[in-house]
Amino acid sequence: MNNPAVDRKCPHSQVSCGDCRMNALCLPLALQNEEIDRLDDIVQRGRPFHKEDHVYNAGVEFKSVYAVRSGCIKSYYINDDGQEQVTGFHLPGEIFGIDGIGHNRYVNSAIALETSAICEIPFSRLEELSVEIPSLQRHFFQLMSKEITSDQQLITQLSKNSAEERIATLILSISSRNARRKLSSTQIRLPMSRADIGNYLGLTVETVSRVFSRFQKQGLLAVDKKEIEILDVDGLRELSNN
Repeated sequence: MNNPAVDRKCPHSQVSCGDCRMNALCLPLALQNEEIDRLDDIVQRGRPFHKEDHVYNAGVEFKSVYAVRSGCIKSYYINDDGQEQVTGFHLPGEIFGIDGIGHNRYVNSAIALETSAICEIPFSRLEELSVEIPSLQRHFFQLMSKEITSDQQLITQLSKNSAEERIATLILSISSRNARRKLSSTQIRLPMSRADIGNYLGLTVETVSRVFSRFQKQGLLAVDKKEIEILDVDGLRELSNN
């Protein structure tokens, strides 16, 4: 497993929970300053993960859950045919690694799609602290529940047959996740490749490229490689809701 070692002297490791720009998504609003400090003591922040660095591999013993501070993490597994199957893309403010809780081993592998900063939260320490701070336990349960619910809703929507519907749904999902982070919901960047998008949606790379070109001709999007501008939100929603 390619996992950069924790380096407390790294600039990224100096960020605390209290001053992290993602804390509005990660922390319970009712948490007191001294409680934030106690949470901060158990969070491990290492060097940034560079593109194609693994955070963990499938089958490794489950020890921690993770939160993305910047960048993007892809989760995937290798199917029975030896092919990669993408199972999710995790953006800043989102948690991942919860697939290991029920099995005591990670079901998926997690890899950085670009330079990414993450917080590692040892689950045993989190459980201990949650006993002392009940609001923390409730909040992390709520975070995990939201992640699971969002994944289920997205998978249900992506089960539609039309390639246009699937891609519209994914773009709207990333748009709404941007909005949660107080970023633009219309100017979005896709950190994943067209191949990863196709793998995730069950489409060929050629189909993904054709749909993006079609959306651009229809005036739904302005596309410049990975930079996307949503020009017609209602049009995308109509496609997605079909």
